[in-house]
Amino acid sequence: MKNVSLIGAPLDSGQRRRGCVMGPTAYRIAGIASAIADLGHSVLDRGDRHPTAVQPARCPNPAVDQLAETLAWTALLRDEVRVEIDAGRLPIVLGGDHSLALGSVAGVADHARHHNRPLFVLWLDAHSDFHTPLTTVSGNLHGTPMAYVAGREGFDAFPPFPAPVPAERICLFGIRSVDPAEHAALQTCSIAIHDMRVLDERGVAAPLREFLDRVRAAEGMLHVSLDVDFLDPSIAPAVGTTVPGGATFREAHLVCELIHESGLMTSLDLVELNPFLDDRGRTARLMVDLVGSLFGRKVFDRPTGTFH
Repeated sequence: MKNVSLIGAPLDSGQRRRGCVMGPTAYRIAGIASAIADLGHSVLDRGDRHPTAVQPARCPNPAVDQLAETLAWTALLRDEVRVEIDAGRLPIVLGGDHSLALGSVAGVADHARHHNRPLFVLWLDAHSDFHTPLTTVSGNLHGTPMAYVAGREGFDAFPPFPAPVPAERICLFGIRSVDPAEHAALQTCSIAIHDMRVLDERGVAAPLREFLDRVRAAEGMLHVSLDVDFLDPSIAPAVGTTVPGGATFREAHLVCELIHESGLMTSLDLVELNPFLDDRGRTARLMVDLVGSLFGRKVFDRPTGTFH
């Protein structure tokens, strides 16, 4: 049994398409708390958090959008996540766009450093999010968290990342959309990249188990960041960055069940849900169903008609 805390992060400062601010509410309406509690875990909902102050900030790259707001969210979520994980709870950050991971992973890294434990990051996403504020062309900061986590240069406006995660402790899983600048940067490091070509050839189980085995061998902490666009848009339309060819219903549930069976997950992001783009809550319900798998529910436990 785990002690779980829910942290609402209704932010959309990492990109320009409005609607992610409604994500935390959609998760709650879709029953995320009961989905976890019904599996025997305790759930504490901390409500939605909001920065109390936004300080002016600048970046040499004029394309960068909403930097000050994103910095405020980064500081807030770093503190919120650190408090929860220090208290022995497994924090789930309900987003909100993926820029929230700039703060959530920093909070976990701060805890891991203090307790001298290695941190591993599993990035379930269509995108590598390996831009820096200096390399992004779109200016959307939801495309930068993994670069921040890995310790890339270009984040002078941000507080130093507590302890950059070494490349061998990062796994990008389900990737299928990478910009040239990101691709060039990834070529220079040893981050495990399991794109959809790899998953088509090997399946999802073998490469995921290999990564989880490394986490277990190191007695590490595991942060999982699940982006809606990890899923194929045919089953999860409520995201502003749809990329065809994503994980199927069965693949996604298998990934989540394997993570649960490993017993290694210590924190979780749920990001990029945009209810404004959803079809009668279909994506929110699917994401909550996947959370159920992350906390012990099996596919065969589900009643017929879940998504009818």
